[in-house]
Amino acid sequence: MRRADRLFRIVQILRRKRRPVTAGEIAEEMETSLRTIYRDIAQLMADRVPIRGEAGIGYILEGGFDMPPLMLTPDEIEAAMLGAQWVMGRADPLLARAAADLVAKIGAVVPEHLRPLLMEPAVSAPKRYPTMPDAIDMARLRAAIRAQGKLALVYRDEKERASERVVWPIAVSYWETVRLIVAWCELRRAFRHFRTDRVLRAEFLEARYATPRATLRHQWRKEIEAHAQAARPQSSMERYVDALIE
Repeated sequence: MRRADRLFRIVQILRRKRRPVTAGEIAEEMETSLRTIYRDIAQLMADRVPIRGEAGIGYILEGGFDMPPLMLTPDEIEAAMLGAQWVMGRADPLLARAAADLVAKIGAVVPEHLRPLLMEPAVSAPKRYPTMPDAIDMARLRAAIRAQGKLALVYRDEKERASERVVWPIAVSYWETVRLIVAWCELRRAFRHFRTDRVLRAEFLEARYATPRATLRHQWRKEIEAHAQAARPQSSMERYVDALIE
């Protein structure tokens, strides 16, 4: 690997992380020696790249470094293509169009020699299963999540029983054939998952929930991780997620 490419990858690794990254971790990911990483970091610092840290503790990339965000490598382009294909095949129409627009924007800025990776990528995420239609406005749902807006649902469970509840939506989870609203449920006083195809009626309320969405997502992830650690070998995260579906 050319030195310029190594320096770029080091910056990418540091920009990706939110915590100090040791030279050993960088060397392991880049499959090179510690001595090379130390020398390259010293060069980046000499070039006034705002890297802070030291050997044995780790390094972080401080704010204010202006590196063009679309200096993409072939692997990064194919990762973006794989994600875009998945979204175009499984998401709601508005998000699917956004994924197609993303591919077009990437194609407009990547160098000519990398453009074939967009037209004929080496990776593929074909749509294999018919997805269940959403019974809720997904664009408004995503907007409500960003605004921390409450949602009043009339919802039917798998036994066709209807119920009413107010929920605090924090995310949409996209599965192969269905989409789930991840939310704190005021009725259950716990996190629950609601299939978008089982929503009978949805009212987007003006009321906002006070707990920061980032805090709720952190709590939800902790519950998921705690289950994963306690789960028996034959257990799976899919079963746990299914258990929270109303």
